[in-house]
Amino acid sequence: MSKLYKLGVVGDPIEHSLSPFIHSRFSRETNINIEYLPFKVKQDDFAPFVSEFFKDSLSKGLNITLPHKKNASMLDGVISKEAKYINAVNTIVKDEKKIFLYSTDGVGFIDDIKNKGFMFEDNKILIIGAGGAAESILYTVAHNKPKEITLYNRTIEKAEKLCRKYSHISKTESVLDHNSPYDIVINSSSAGLTGEFRPIEELNISKSTIFYDLNYSLTETPFCKWAKGISNNVYDGIGMLVHQAAHSYNMWFGIFPDTNKVIQDIEDMRG
Repeated sequence: MSKLYKLGVVGDPIEHSLSPFIHSRFSRETNINIEYLPFKVKQDDFAPFVSEFFKDSLSKGLNITLPHKKNASMLDGVISKEAKYINAVNTIVKDEKKIFLYSTDGVGFIDDIKNKGFMFEDNKILIIGAGGAAESILYTVAHNKPKEITLYNRTIEKAEKLCRKYSHISKTESVLDHNSPYDIVINSSSAGLTGEFRPIEELNISKSTIFYDLNYSLTETPFCKWAKGISNNVYDGIGMLVHQAAHSYNMWFGIFPDTNKVIQDIEDMRG
């Protein structure tokens, strides 16, 4: 009988997570026997939980979601350059006695954008929000040679701080540019999920502008509902979720699963 590798996703709350569903599909496709469970863990219990989890020799790795990504970056392990720079980890890999810490959010986002036929190079990018979700993709977006990036946030000081951190990689501003339309508008604010999303006034966009909500839901997010009144190119974060999960799976097992099949499975669930 093949080994049963132990994996999971750690967060609080965690009941809504689609990660167990996604990885069960990856497991079926690749014929690797896994047990992938959701773990609801409070912040004070996070580090002890991780330590206890990896005492089992069959524990292969963990995915990390809110509110633990920053705490995960401070664990005693070998951390990737990107994860260290953004102070966030969403994937832990155990290899013999060491643990390795990564962020696959950025590359998962880029993969999904490319999978949809779009590019960042020489394009004008607007990111709404300046919190952890924004930074989880900003490092990778900035390295994909955009024309410029604007960070729009209600608290401008927060956006300015993030701009200073990334200005050496790519042109990054905190004030809206009205001179030409934005090519890609990305919502990283949780307000796009809670129903509190308020459209930005005087936003320079065109019919070809791409709108992308990092949030995802089995029902349409308020941001996507608003954007569909403006553009035909509107997407939520389901694709990013599946692509970042595929990168995690590849780190654990050295196999890159088919993401398109799983994305279609989730779309079928939405009806």
